[in-house]
Amino acid sequence: MHTVRPYYAALLVVFIWSGWITISRHGVHTSLQPADITLLRYCTAFITIIPLIVKHQWRKFPLYQYLIVGLGVGFPYTLFSFYGLRQIKAAQAGVLVNGMLPVLGAVVAYFVFTQKISFRRWVAVILIFLANITMAGSHLLARDHLLGISLLLGAATVYTMHMTGVKKWGFTWQDTIVTVAVSNVLLFVPLWFLLPSNLLQSASSDIITQAVYQGIIVNVIALMCVAYALRYLGTITVSLYMSFVPVITALFAWLFLGEALVAREILGIAGCSTGLLVYARNP
Repeated sequence: MHTVRPYYAALLVVFIWSGWITISRHGVHTSLQPADITLLRYCTAFITIIPLIVKHQWRKFPLYQYLIVGLGVGFPYTLFSFYGLRQIKAAQAGVLVNGMLPVLGAVVAYFVFTQKISFRRWVAVILIFLANITMAGSHLLARDHLLGISLLLGAATVYTMHMTGVKKWGFTWQDTIVTVAVSNVLLFVPLWFLLPSNLLQSASSDIITQAVYQGIIVNVIALMCVAYALRYLGTITVSLYMSFVPVITALFAWLFLGEALVAREILGIAGCSTGLLVYARNP
């Protein structure tokens, strides 16, 4: 079980993150503004883990490490994602954010952790990347999507920084959820007052849905699983699992948002599955 649990944790994150993209795509098309959803996410997480915050030893890491780990999956990541989701379909957003992670993860593993990657595994990384691009389709690169593409690629970049920091500096899951909640409440709450907001005019059902999913399921449970999986599997393996988020997101978007599942997305699903099998196969 010590060997299997990290894989279960990574698999659970895939489903949670897929639901997050779908529910965020829905949320940004309600009266809630991206800043409102971000506020709900981190304030709810902060309240949920107050006992851990009180017991945390803050001298454990230097300030810059707290900032990189905290903001890498903090409000820069969420605002990039939420504003990007206003222009890009949920399935395509999953491609841009999570489909890029195997490539970025492989680069980080090679240059930061000096991890040697076999030719077979590079082939698997490239195959998964191409499968994700296939899912997105050529119209993703339309001129009116350029801002959304840039924002979502920015989200992928800062999230890779978060994963790198967690692995490199040895953040436990307790360290991670405390760091993300505290750093973002301290830095984002003052900024929220300067950004567009409809929080007080929004439906209570939308507020509760976003607070519970974003604040507890994503920002506590998923972050715990990511930190645990990173500790035992490393950045590149977790990144490859995260690349399956577009696959599940496409299915969720089809089921819950009515976004059609077309042939290229089915082809992309097959390509992702093949790539992960090639990567996981023993030499």
